[in-house]
Amino acid sequence: MSSVSPVVVKLGGTTLIEQQDVLREIVEERRTRPVVIVHGGGKRLTDWLERLGVESRFDHGRRITDEATLEVFLAVIGGVINAELTAALLRLGADAVGVRGIDGGMIRGPRAAGLDRVISEPLADAAVLSTLLDAGRLPVLTPMGLDRDGLICNVNADDASAAVSAALGGELVLMTDTDGVRGADGERIEELTPAEAQGLIADGVIAGGMVPKVHSALRAVGPGSHAERAIIADGRAAAALHRALHEASGTRFVDA
Repeated sequence: MSSVSPVVVKLGGTTLIEQQDVLREIVEERRTRPVVIVHGGGKRLTDWLERLGVESRFDHGRRITDEATLEVFLAVIGGVINAELTAALLRLGADAVGVRGIDGGMIRGPRAAGLDRVISEPLADAAVLSTLLDAGRLPVLTPMGLDRDGLICNVNADDASAAVSAALGGELVLMTDTDGVRGADGERIEELTPAEAQGLIADGVIAGGMVPKVHSALRAVGPGSHAERAIIADGRAAAALHRALHEASGTRFVDA
């Protein structure tokens, strides 16, 4: 792989119109370093499930993925959204390639208790992505993986991107709808070590939907990881990726 460290960017699965600015930034960043995109799509998946009469069920914010939900997940996340993002990046001049977490057995892990076909704490094999990056491609990865029995499972996009970043090294940017982690005083925290982050979670300062994102960031820079740092940043902001990587935007997680 290139001697320049890669960046893994986790995107949501909202409409292409809402993502055009960050996609252009990704293409520009790709001119100077390898980039991997990991995309979600939970809101659009819920919409499709509703259209098809399949109930959406959640446990502490995590989607319960039964057989019926998995089939729609494969079609919408692995099909519609991945194809849209890949085609959009190609139009912008990037050599984008759509890939799935099951390709080459890239993402594997045990199932999460109570969530059915969902993998918890996934691990990634960097071989397939490294080959694509060495060839100058921009992988667009659907977050799915194989459980211990080799069955296809849903993987939370934050968890998948953390696993990929840990395997590849470099930096991880988790795009979300808030500019990083807030402290007890309501002010954004620029940098957190694992111990500091765990303390804020224990104290209830980091709460709600931010907790799983922080856990993903911590896994990206945790023991055995090759990643240099993880950043939680506001994907809605102007120049979101540039500010996350090159300015003091969002919250950075580093292994102390």
